[in-house]
Amino acid sequence: MADYSINAVKRRLVATGSVGLGPYSFTFEILTETDIAVYLNSTLLTLTTDYTVTINANGTGSVTLVLGGAISDTPTSTDEITIIGARDIERTTDFVTAGDLTASSLNEQLDSLTIFDQQISERVDRAIIGNISDPTNLNMSLPSVSSRANKTLGFDSDGAPSVGEEIGDYKGDWAASTTYAIRDLVKDTSTNNIFRANTAHTSSGSQPLTTNTDSAKWDLIVDAEAAATSATAAAASATAAATSATASATSATSSAASATTATTKASEASSSATAAAASAAAAAASADNFDDTYLGAKASDPTVDNDGDALTVGDQYFNTTSNEMKVYNGSAWQVTAVSTDGLLAASSNLSDLANAATARTNLGVEIGTDVQAYDATIVVDADIGVTVQGYDVDTLKADTADTLTAPFRGTVTTDNDLSFDLNATNNFKCTPTGTGALTFTNHTDGQSGFVWLDNSGGHAITAAATTKINATDLTAISTAGVYVLSYFDNGTNAYVMVSRSFA
Repeated sequence: MADYSINAVKRRLVATGSVGLGPYSFTFEILTETDIAVYLNSTLLTLTTDYTVTINANGTGSVTLVLGGAISDTPTSTDEITIIGARDIERTTDFVTAGDLTASSLNEQLDSLTIFDQQISERVDRAIIGNISDPTNLNMSLPSVSSRANKTLGFDSDGAPSVGEEIGDYKGDWAASTTYAIRDLVKDTSTNNIFRANTAHTSSGSQPLTTNTDSAKWDLIVDAEAAATSATAAAASATAAATSATASATSATSSAASATTATTKASEASSSATAAAASAAAAAASADNFDDTYLGAKASDPTVDNDGDALTVGDQYFNTTSNEMKVYNGSAWQVTAVSTDGLLAASSNLSDLANAATARTNLGVEIGTDVQAYDATIVVDADIGVTVQGYDVDTLKADTADTLTAPFRGTVTTDNDLSFDLNATNNFKCTPTGTGALTFTNHTDGQSGFVWLDNSGGHAITAAATTKINATDLTAISTAGVYVLSYFDNGTNAYVMVSRSFA
């Protein structure tokens, strides 16, 4: 047994879990490691299983927590670690007449007595006790169990403990011939009002309690009857207001629609008249100009029109020698169309073929062999008024093996809750902050990838039912370290392999 002084300090330490597993030092002296009790929050821990004790040469020491048992995870600053003196109050040494009385044995007994006193003092300091200035004859003993059961604790005129009022409770629906205590709550089923008893009594009469013979013994707490009446009135007012608003809106809409219809009809009539006049003028011009602009069939380019007048821009004729339709541009004749003899034969004309594959073969361009194809999109350009054929270059279409000449990388998704959505990406990073189950969601047949797992915190990891992993590997990744997990998904389960720890 060590021989050292027992200093006048509190035998109690309350610390936050900011240093994790410890050590947590205490400044009061102990004789053996069983002289203390250790709590994690409100849980009493077990020596060796949950913590170890180190005793310094001067009797002070420290406690280091152990993962496992009652401690499933490393404490944080939100946790409390409490260390208090807990030496068993006993005497293990007996001095006999004419026997040895060594200083070591005597010191041990005196140290134990001092520790006992400090432990009792620490508990007394946290107990309810009389004030130092109270009279010496004041009896601070509690009333007997039978008299204080289900009662409040009060104090009499001398300040001594006494039995107070009976503790009230919610008694449900009010009933006659029932004993009610002060503060009991009941519901008046005739009005749904809630009342509190202000006087202990046995009920009588009938509901409602507002006109009951014992009405003075009840205080109204919730006036449900008045609230229901107000709610009904408010709902009726709201309905009436909504109906009026709807009627007004309907009338306004009808008026606006009538005005719009009248305006539209007038505009349509005006437009029709304008269009008719334009059509008549165009028809007249067309009839007048047709004979002047079309010169008929001729063997060679004419130099004047059929009336002998000079040629004008837009004059047309059919050349019977070359079987071509020509138009005069102001200085020369230009070909605008040719006979069927000048067109592609049907076997070579893509527009005449119903089979697209045959058309591509005729051109000598096989998709995926002679040219690379992509998903097609159609874009309408509002400025130029034409339809443009575009391509989605994000979707590769190929029926041959390809050799990549540049890196081909996938996006990496960070997900620290050990649950990986296969719709997000193929590869993941995960740094868990606590225990959890290794889970893959949105299973897709044939998808594979990797998970970079930094479990430096040593958190316990389990596996979901659809995550297939070797039990040895699952135990390994629950140990502090950095791991690379590879997986292959068959559409139902994810099959996982684990490499060795890298840290």
